Amino acid sequence: MGAALLPRGEARAQSVLNYHGAPSRSGGYVMPGLTSARAAGIHSDPAFDGRVDGNIYAQPLFWKSPKTNRPLLLVATEDDIVYALDARSGKVVWRKALGHPVKRSALPCGNISPLGITGTPVIDDAKAAIYLDAMVDAEDGSGPQHLVFGLAVDDGSVLPGFPVNVAQALKARGLTFTPVVQNERGALAIVDRTLFIPYGGHYGDCGPYHGWVVGIPLDDPHTVSAWSTRAEGGGVWAPGGISYDGHSMFVSTGNTKDAQDWSDGEAVFRLGTDLKASTSSRDFFAPADWKDLDDSDRDLGGTNPLPIDLPDGGGVTRLILALGKDGKAYLLNRDNLGGIGGALAVEQVARSAIITAPALYIAPDGGALVAFEGRGSGCGEGTFGRLRDLLGSSSGADLVVLRIQAHPSPAISTAWCGSAGGRGAPIVTTTAGGSNPIVWMVGAGGDNRLHGFRADTGDPVFTGGGATDAMVGLRHFVTILAADGRLFIAGDDRIYAFTPD
Repeated sequence: MGAALLPRGEARAQSVLNYHGAPSRSGGYVMPGLTSARAAGIHSDPAFDGRVDGNIYAQPLFWKSPKTNRPLLLVATEDDIVYALDARSGKVVWRKALGHPVKRSALPCGNISPLGITGTPVIDDAKAAIYLDAMVDAEDGSGPQHLVFGLAVDDGSVLPGFPVNVAQALKARGLTFTPVVQNERGALAIVDRTLFIPYGGHYGDCGPYHGWVVGIPLDDPHTVSAWSTRAEGGGVWAPGGISYDGHSMFVSTGNTKDAQDWSDGEAVFRLGTDLKASTSSRDFFAPADWKDLDDSDRDLGGTNPLPIDLPDGGGVTRLILALGKDGKAYLLNRDNLGGIGGALAVEQVARSAIITAPALYIAPDGGALVAFEGRGSGCGEGTFGRLRDLLGSSSGADLVVLRIQAHPSPAISTAWCGSAGGRGAPIVTTTAGGSNPIVWMVGAGGDNRLHGFRADTGDPVFTGGGATDAMVGLRHFVTILAADGRLFIAGDDRIYAFTPD
């Protein structure tokens, strides 16, 4: 499982089962033939249908059925509908409605309306099934409920034992989970035949929510396990949700409420599959100024922890990177997270909150680059001025690429910055062996266009295209799926497919 950390090796499988291409959430995809020269001619495919019903926050997934060999895009919407689209034509293969989504008026706060499926599902290739959390207005009058579904990928049928009502399942264990104040934004994960779902609160931090991770065994969905923050708040809400390095799961938490002593907020946690809480400083990290971060809502919960394996002579240095809404990057020892204040290195890398998923590129020579959306604090004329001249733009950088090193001492520095015209979550594509690395990002909420840059130099290779390449309805945090030779991007009511020349 350790190879899952290397973008050049993790995406060779035809199917994309996880958010950002792998359990590690690295955002690395192998795209044979997608060189910088071909990327310059990438364009939206006008023949691709891609029409669905509902706003889309979750990343689509890709499945190539071993039964039919038909490539499918799996798409989940806020209307509580799951679609399988033919990945070549964009036509609907099957459609499954899971219930009525929840109106904003039925919630104490929030910014998604209606609220249905927000977190990215996960596919289990062994069972040929897709799993997801849907916020549903229950037909029995009990109000908003979190229902976890398992669906057969080939036809959308509901699997035996599903759906699981999370509040009811936890109540049977003597635990209180209040679904109306809990939201599910983060990507789901499957580890050791168990489905793991992260939960946080709604936009506005209303009500007595907690950060939760709930585990549901795929072969016995009626027995659940759970971990939660001790204090109120501390939501696990990053779009990347849970990251997994082949040995442990990692989550980051947001701000807790009125905690005078540290009570699990502003933190990175290592979790085992039993979800038992650990008190060892090896299994958690929080900045020394966690209370200030709590009070100012500048938490670590906006991005998932990113595992990084750096080649080190004959071995590997095992690191993890956390990015905060305080604009700081925290580099941690993955085998000993260090407790409060125990980071190996801390660097101010952005002048604004970092709240989208990062992407990792491990170069063939062993160097590590990490791309994220943010207003880089290290983006001076040396890293951004030439790019600004090339683009003819006076706007500031909104894409930052960090260089991570382990020797002679752990360090974080800014490699280059770019302008992507908005706020999407970047990915990295390479050809075989890690060659031709390209950072891709969508200008969500800005120009709503696709942008590409050489990962090693920052030189732009695609700057949005022409009139037919513009997109509409791109939601905050939107990322890109690279599969089947194309880039797929989700907007409201449709999926866009970009094809290289």
